[in-house]
Amino acid sequence: MHSAVLLIEFGSIILGLGLLGRFAARFRLSPIPLYLLAGLAFGEGGLLPLGASEEFVATGAEIGVILLLLMLGLEYTASDLVSNLKTHYPSGLVDCALNALPGAAVALLLGWGPVAAVVLAGVTWISSSGVIAKVLGDLGRVGNRETPVILSVLVLEDLAMAVYLPIVTALVAGAGLMAGSVTLAIALGAAGLVLFLAVRYGRLISRFVSSDDPEKLLLVVLGLTILVAGVAQQLQVSAAVGAFLVGIALSGEVAEGAHTLLSPLRDLFAAVFFVFFGLHTDPSSIPPVLLPALGLAVLTALTKIATGYWAARRAGISVKGRWRAGGALVARGEFSIVIAGLAVSAGIEPSLGPLATAYVLILVVLGPLTARYTEPVATWWARRREPHHPEPAPRATEAEAPVAD
Repeated sequence: MHSAVLLIEFGSIILGLGLLGRFAARFRLSPIPLYLLAGLAFGEGGLLPLGASEEFVATGAEIGVILLLLMLGLEYTASDLVSNLKTHYPSGLVDCALNALPGAAVALLLGWGPVAAVVLAGVTWISSSGVIAKVLGDLGRVGNRETPVILSVLVLEDLAMAVYLPIVTALVAGAGLMAGSVTLAIALGAAGLVLFLAVRYGRLISRFVSSDDPEKLLLVVLGLTILVAGVAQQLQVSAAVGAFLVGIALSGEVAEGAHTLLSPLRDLFAAVFFVFFGLHTDPSSIPPVLLPALGLAVLTALTKIATGYWAARRAGISVKGRWRAGGALVARGEFSIVIAGLAVSAGIEPSLGPLATAYVLILVVLGPLTARYTEPVATWWARRREPHHPEPAPRATEAEAPVAD
């Protein structure tokens, strides 16, 4: 009987997610806010709380995080990461300062303590690579001059995650200074080792994993990723970081083939992850934090626009391109929820989950709008502020000139 209820509940969740995804695609919206709302509707304090499938959904959500980071790692080669780090690290530092500090400051002002401040700093810092990539494609800007600047900022954020996530994992686990330092050293050592091996022996690793049979390639890549993620989590590093490093280590045809095969699985389990986060957020806890979430969303939307503008200006992009770069970076999404989920699972601050949910809901909807309209609005405002010089009266021609008496 329990098995039948589990199948009914989980089947209903998957079917509902599919319908929500189709609805979002019809209006060219990100489905992430709809998935979060679905979780709120069927979670604690929702319209129809689920019971039998919760444990299964939790496992699916964990796999969703692992696949999100794996697919992210597959997007980049180790040499690309090293090159981006050398060239664009000032943009990454500005991005961190402008967007992480507001989150930390709000957490401290609300009296949540230093651990919650570090977590909320990450929530407000990291843009949504998935939403931004989709928006750039929808707007036809993939070939624009400012697009490499946008991607460089996103790559630096993804690299920073490899250091940031182990720190957060140690903090939320209540590890002391010594244990936290050991965890960070292991994470940095693992990341450095994987980057070294990927640059030096990437072809050999890819050749070992490679297979002409899609089934075998899928099983080997998925099994290796989950295994490494499990080992990383056992070392208190972060399963997500382990998956990200596996993605970086694979390159060439193997990375392309794995990306194609794993994309549907990533979409499925990532959707389950968003639902799971919503399931553990009581809808009645959102209204008390809605005002701080809205204020933080507006503030960090402006700081992201400033980040993109500065990075594009540094790269010599035109003024219009600078505004487009800034507007494109506003969306937050999957990784903000991943970071908040670590704190929610550890019971760090009861209001952190609701605030992160409201914050992401606002910016995942606002992000595509800022990407589309920031540049036209900035151009209109600049023209309006230009001093208006009245046109000089036309000079009289010789035929029209008055004849002297």
